[in-house]
Amino acid sequence: MKILITILISVFSFTKVSATAQYPDKIFYNNKEYSLLTNPLEKYFEKNEDKRPKGGVISSALWRGYVATFEVIDNQLFVKDINIQIWNEKSDNSEWKSVINEVFPKIEQRKIEWFNGLLTLPYGEQINYVHMGYGSTYENYIIIEIEKGKSTRSKELNFKEHESLKEKQFEVYKKTDEYLERKKELKKEGWKQKDIDGFLRSFVTEYTEKLLVE
Repeated sequence: MKILITILISVFSFTKVSATAQYPDKIFYNNKEYSLLTNPLEKYFEKNEDKRPKGGVISSALWRGYVATFEVIDNQLFVKDINIQIWNEKSDNSEWKSVINEVFPKIEQRKIEWFNGLLTLPYGEQINYVHMGYGSTYENYIIIEIEKGKSTRSKELNFKEHESLKEKQFEVYKKTDEYLERKKELKKEGWKQKDIDGFLRSFVTEYTEKLLVE
């Protein structure tokens, strides 16, 4: 969890400076395609940096350099495709190229058994557009709890319920040793208390691996 929060802080700092909304990953869930406001492969690439897709366009709208597509089949999470954006000199334009065979050449590797965490799927009308990261908010959300690649439970929430969930999730997290450790480290880096809590509250479903509240 500590590593993931560090990644989020780095990404937050990057997107705050560049002030650009990000290309989200995608996921097929119950036969429908959703944007995915979670990047499961970042956990994998953190430990396997040599596997991170190379040669793609890195931009303020795509800091991670790729867009992954996932699918939940019989409650199991799989990576379906990984695409990078490349520049085509002939057409003088960019295009998408699949690199999943380079990252996961064997079909069995695409079964994401190593992932623990919460997946956030927004849908419906966009309530508020924020030109930074995944800051925009939506009418509805699905939160899926994943344990060792298996979907263990899910919640469907409207905007207000989603905000309430994050608040409750954060209040439980504040009682943990992890929170105290991260607060201490961020204070050393010059963060103010209100900024620390604001950041951790906003991204609480990204770095907590389970639904801490019913």
